[in-house]
Amino acid sequence: MRPAVAALLLALAACRSGASEAQQFDGTQAKRWVEYQVAAGPRIPNTPAHRAIGDWLEHELRARADSVEVQAFTHVTEHGDTLHLRNFIARYRTADPNRILYVSHWDSRPTAENDPDPAKRSQPTPGANDGAGSTAILLGVADVLHRQPPAFGVDLLLVDGEDYGSFDTGPDVLIGARYFAQHLPAGYRPLFAVVWDMVSDSDQRIPEEGYSVERAPEVVDRVWSAAEQIGLGRIFRPVVGGPITDDHVPLLDAGLRAIDVIDIDYPAWHTTADTPDKVPAQSLANIGRLALYLLR
Repeated sequence: MRPAVAALLLALAACRSGASEAQQFDGTQAKRWVEYQVAAGPRIPNTPAHRAIGDWLEHELRARADSVEVQAFTHVTEHGDTLHLRNFIARYRTADPNRILYVSHWDSRPTAENDPDPAKRSQPTPGANDGAGSTAILLGVADVLHRQPPAFGVDLLLVDGEDYGSFDTGPDVLIGARYFAQHLPAGYRPLFAVVWDMVSDSDQRIPEEGYSVERAPEVVDRVWSAAEQIGLGRIFRPVVGGPITDDHVPLLDAGLRAIDVIDIDYPAWHTTADTPDKVPAQSLANIGRLALYLLR
């Protein structure tokens, strides 16, 4: 066999192997994790449900990762309330300087201000797609990486306090991402970072987010090309949407090559209808497969 042909066959085999590994993401289990988070109650800082789910996440990550760092901190809101918050960082191949960072927020919103029923707008959101879904996806990624360690460093970051306050005034949202960005380890510069947010509803249509295209276009190209390669081009549309204030913004401001993968066109967004029935196992599996494929 000629060397060129042998090299081509080896490359094709490697591609098939990577695709096979990506297929191992368990969407059904991820769906159970979404249901578990929502059943605990709203994951609002300073509540029993928030503490319980935080403890559970730490336990689940420690069972799967090479190491887990807990960033416990407080944040004083613009109204003078002190929030007790935790970021969780699950790390693989901790000594490898070549790293990829994935991010999800694990808290849920205290007010459903977009609810069509005015009487419900002061109630908390269940946060099934908005928080629990992407958190379950990162748990599923952790599960696979525990069985099949990556060839380079991977960090899975679950941030707290993303959805607490008003996105119009600013200081009481993206709290955990801001804290992480302000406390980066010396020289920490992952090859790229992806924030996964609101990606698991039944009608997945994800455009390229505006700030991501403007400030980290090569990462957008990488993710959207990978989606096309594994048959998710119908979901990852090659059109540029509007800019969205999300956890990637503090990371970009800190010099990281970060993008936001988000499906903001979600009727139950910031309503009491953001429940697990809106989050199919197949949608979770779609994003989980892509997240793993990018790591292979």
